[in-house]
Amino acid sequence: MKIAVAGGTGLAGRLVVEALRARGHAPVVLSRGQGVDLLSGAGLDAALAGAEAVVDVSNVTTTRGSVSVDFFDRAGRHLVGAAARAGVRRLVTLSIVGVDRVRNPYYAGKLRQEEIVRSGAVPWTVLRATQFHEFAGQLLDGIPGPIAVVPAGRVQPVAVREVADALADIAPGPPRAMAPELAGPRVESLAGMARRLIAAGAAHRRPVLPLYVPGGMSSGGLLPTGTGSRGTQTFADWLGERTA
Repeated sequence: MKIAVAGGTGLAGRLVVEALRARGHAPVVLSRGQGVDLLSGAGLDAALAGAEAVVDVSNVTTTRGSVSVDFFDRAGRHLVGAAARAGVRRLVTLSIVGVDRVRNPYYAGKLRQEEIVRSGAVPWTVLRATQFHEFAGQLLDGIPGPIAVVPAGRVQPVAVREVADALADIAPGPPRAMAPELAGPRVESLAGMARRLIAAGAAHRRPVLPLYVPGGMSSGGLLPTGTGSRGTQTFADWLGERTA
């Protein structure tokens, strides 16, 4: 099956492409390097010709709500419109567990993306997954200074490869609307994850100070609430592989 992958060069996208290929499908990467621009829609119609499914793992790195909403609104409208014109039979979109419970500028864009998918003409599946194991390191990278002030709170991190495998399994099948949430095997504290990264030499050495953040992140809003699938790789396993 020809399956297009929006964001196919990113952290999750590369693994989705690998997983689809391993299952005998023909993935097509939708990226600027392949002449496709989600924000303008350029190249989308040609790239989606003959595609039966689309997996959307496109992303933007920002902490500004206006940037996030603008990206996911424009990219989502162009992708859904082009998919409908091409006769794509299923659209699978990766989202985030807690996106509708945690007030966060970036999440505002992801919510807009979900709205566009649900209101579009292409049959759809949205898979909400918990934060990747890389999340604590990404937080540390964005925090300058001699002390790492990280949000207090708990997450249930999941391996990005396991998320990619789930998306590759969903894409060829029938649309499922809101799929059961996917999470990792164990609940962790963000501060604890940050400290373990630093202790392992995987991040700049400095004290970690947990800070309560209003809006749900520090009060369990990022944890799964349903009984969906659970991954097998723990944060400790992932960290061990990274620092071996």
